[in-house]
Amino acid sequence: MKSKVFSVTQINTYIKRMFQSDYALRRISIKGQVSNCKYHSSGHIYFSLKDEESQISCVMFVSARYNGLQFELEDGQEVIVDGNVSVYERGGSYQLYAQEIRLNGIGELYVAYEMLKQKLYEEGLFDHEIKKPIPKNPKKIGVVTARTGAAIHDIISTAKRRNPYVQLVLYPAKVQGEGASDTIVSGIRTLDQYGVDTIIIGRGGGSIEDLWAFNEENVARAIYEAKTPIISGTGHEVDTTIADYAADLRAATPTAACELAVPDITEVMEGIANREYTMAALLKQIIRCYQMKLQKYQITIANYDPRFQLQEQKMRLSELEEQIQQVMKNKMTGYKHKLELYAKELHGLSPTAKLINGFGYLEDQNGEPVTSVHKVKEGDQISLTISDGTILAMAKQIRTMDEKGK
Repeated sequence: MKSKVFSVTQINTYIKRMFQSDYALRRISIKGQVSNCKYHSSGHIYFSLKDEESQISCVMFVSARYNGLQFELEDGQEVIVDGNVSVYERGGSYQLYAQEIRLNGIGELYVAYEMLKQKLYEEGLFDHEIKKPIPKNPKKIGVVTARTGAAIHDIISTAKRRNPYVQLVLYPAKVQGEGASDTIVSGIRTLDQYGVDTIIIGRGGGSIEDLWAFNEENVARAIYEAKTPIISGTGHEVDTTIADYAADLRAATPTAACELAVPDITEVMEGIANREYTMAALLKQIIRCYQMKLQKYQITIANYDPRFQLQEQKMRLSELEEQIQQVMKNKMTGYKHKLELYAKELHGLSPTAKLINGFGYLEDQNGEPVTSVHKVKEGDQISLTISDGTILAMAKQIRTMDEKGK
């Protein structure tokens, strides 16, 4: 005989009715740690509750959030969830439908932590604008932590490895338990007045209760009021305290805080060598630039040197002298040529020039030129000058032009 066959929907519906008929599951409170918390765009919250061995899926609808949740639900919180366990027929899975969620024990510390963080944030204690820069080359670093423990040993070994020339000043403080925050505050203020370059505060990892001294308000305000830059290295990498937010720089661990505070001497020396090389190259370039300018100025000065100017003027004077001599020579040549022309013209007009062709001129016995036959009488002594000499003669007969024609 064959057994009856059921559909998936029928089975899921049956199981859901079984859950709903169980009085214990209709109103139940479950304690656990929140994980995989997601806020859906619809307003619903999906998350899981887990303990050391198991987990259960949960959902809180937006309609239940208004009265059932008074804080921001986050992963890691220890909570107590009131609701009912039922089956989601479509998916075939059961889950806890939350109606109210409240913090359980340690969760109250998270609420106090969030409230203080929000308060100090609104007061401006975490503003990036007020953060002080960490000195690059400190000589003295203060440390506020326990005298014994892994934190101080890690800081000392790290500082020696990175730069043994940096001095560490330890202020031993309680980092856990009653009165721990007061000793941390005292350490910060003491080292701030002592005059160290940087202060490191922190401790090793632990639970939120173990780290609570670094979540106290007085510690945050002491960090804010300090004039010395402070690096906070509290807990492990995943731990974040109020002191981390207030500090000028946050490190994941105390060792990381020391690495941020103490420069690596090897890197420093390499940086000095690189800067020395860069400065030498830059200095050579600057010197070469000034040498070129000096040469330019020397040339300029040489151009204005009186000796060179005198030499230049001498050369110019020599050129002008040659030009004057040439002008004088040209003028002399011109005047000489004109003189020859004038001489020829004058020679053509000279009475002696005609004597060459048989002409001559007469002078009476007194040496006066004979310009007319009427000035000479027969028997007068006369002289006849020709081209090569003078002839003395006596006027034998005198005839006028009219008488000569007859």
